[in-house]
Amino acid sequence: MTSTTRLTVAQALVRFLSAQHTERDGVRQRLIGATWGIFGHGNVAGIGQALLEHTDAMPYRQGRNEQAMVHAAVGYARQSGRLSTHAVTTSIGPGATNLVTGAALATINHLPVLLLPGDIFATRPADPVLQQLEVPYAGDVSVNDCLRPVSKYFDRITRPETLIPSALNAMRVLTDPVETGAVTLALPQDVQAEAYDWPDEFFAERVWTVRRPGADPAELAEAVRIIRAAKRPLVVAGGGVHHSRAEEALAEFAETTGIPVASTQAGKGSLRHDHPQDVGGIGHTGTATADELARTADLVIGVGTRYTDFTTASGTLFTGENVRFLNLNIASFDGHKLAGQPLVADARTGLEELTERLEMHGHRVAPLYATEYTEDKERWEQRVDACYEVDEPDTRPSQPQVLGVLDALVDESDILINAAGSLPGDLHKLWRTRSRDQYHLEYGYSCMGYEIPAAIGVKMAAPDRPVWALVGDGTYLMMPTEIVTAVQEGIAIKVLIIQNHGYASIGGLSESVGGERFGTAYRFPSEDGTYTGPPLPVDLAANAASLGMRVLRAKTVRDLQAALAEARAADTPTCVYVETQTADTVSGAPPAQAWWDVPVAETATRPSAVKARELYERHVSTRRRHL
Repeated sequence: MTSTTRLTVAQALVRFLSAQHTERDGVRQRLIGATWGIFGHGNVAGIGQALLEHTDAMPYRQGRNEQAMVHAAVGYARQSGRLSTHAVTTSIGPGATNLVTGAALATINHLPVLLLPGDIFATRPADPVLQQLEVPYAGDVSVNDCLRPVSKYFDRITRPETLIPSALNAMRVLTDPVETGAVTLALPQDVQAEAYDWPDEFFAERVWTVRRPGADPAELAEAVRIIRAAKRPLVVAGGGVHHSRAEEALAEFAETTGIPVASTQAGKGSLRHDHPQDVGGIGHTGTATADELARTADLVIGVGTRYTDFTTASGTLFTGENVRFLNLNIASFDGHKLAGQPLVADARTGLEELTERLEMHGHRVAPLYATEYTEDKERWEQRVDACYEVDEPDTRPSQPQVLGVLDALVDESDILINAAGSLPGDLHKLWRTRSRDQYHLEYGYSCMGYEIPAAIGVKMAAPDRPVWALVGDGTYLMMPTEIVTAVQEGIAIKVLIIQNHGYASIGGLSESVGGERFGTAYRFPSEDGTYTGPPLPVDLAANAASLGMRVLRAKTVRDLQAALAEARAADTPTCVYVETQTADTVSGAPPAQAWWDVPVAETATRPSAVKARELYERHVSTRRRHL
């Protein structure tokens, strides 16, 4: 007879989660490392009570905003190589809907996170209950259904026994390198507290193997043939290189073949900045070196990339007359993009197989090609030096100079986190990445407010490393709440606030598309209805200090050098606040080296929009469909 244990659904779920592990390459670790939670009537008596009852098995972390808790879990998951993540529990109503943005970010970036929102009563003893959305045509719909399109797996646990197959499916998706993303188990508040006799096998330790599939022999042979026939091949390294821990395999492939490697935002750091084959970022925010190689490539070898519009310059970058695509990707969906030849395999396994075959043939690019990209890379590095250079250390820094000061301070142990604004463009072009996981850019969703909570998650996964959250003032105001969490938990993140009085990146974009920076500055309104008055008297440094963080203010480059060094050495949460040189410019970094499609008004009376439309039509005419 099967032995059973009587527990509530919430207690059973917490106990089950504490017994789940992943294993890859012989290394085993816990799948759900902790649970974040904000409690309300929809989860306080269920999941809340269960977490209290099982504090020895499931660590609990207290957050301030539900979206931020997801960001922290995602940061932890990315730093853990997608092999470990956190769960997030909320009440019903706004607590649950606050999860949607974080869930979308996780799914778009293929990063695992488990969401456990409370839900309305399954038995409907009172209808509606507090915070319930009434849907006249469907009694089984709640606000949690908003999470369906942004989740890779969704289920509502309306009976205790349904938890068993649902929980197992949730773990399957979380640990699947192709399918992983946000997983949602909606938990009606009455079902959470309901008791059931659970088979003890449900709580047995379970190990989920994260597989490394190799390439199909026929696809591998065709890939080798295509590479050997190419004269100007270029690798585009995406986030899949990092997810697979394929950095060493990529370096060996590049060194063996001499093929240059450009990187997407997610893939930057796949090679160190000083690796001979690294040519920097690619696409709209890329380097001139990488983008020119892309324009003249006859073969683009995508490794773990989704080919977003920033990477392809909205379909205008890869313009070689006979350019072909070879896509090494664990997901067949991405392997077939741009009418490419798919090589469906784990990134590390696939690169190792390609290197072995090409080495057998003694294949290597022509010396003239290698000389060309090497010299171009040296010229770009000179442009980076010029952006970082400081002539007068007692003046206010530009944004590139802020990055230059940080660049001179850090080593390969530091981790930089950013997601939105003008910083992603500057970082992609200028930052000299020293380790595989130093560059942590969330640019799949480019979510303002991600940086500070994600830094907390990253620091939890890498407690002995300096972790920096780089934020502009616009991003900071979106979500500073988790500073309180960092202070409460003693998580010594470093927050660098760069004050430029508004949405600098979108201000520059607005100007380029005829929008004249309308509504992008943080200033008092003027008589004509635009916000072009004096800057607002907002003191973000004082705000951060009021939340319990130690704050260092820097007025000059010299101040900044001292403040960043002090922050780096600090063992408590520390913020450095600096106002950049010019409030109305994007950054002063090199301009975009490739286009990005943001449609411009087809009819307008203002000259700026008319001129922008003429330029837009010229760019659109260069778009190419790769068929």
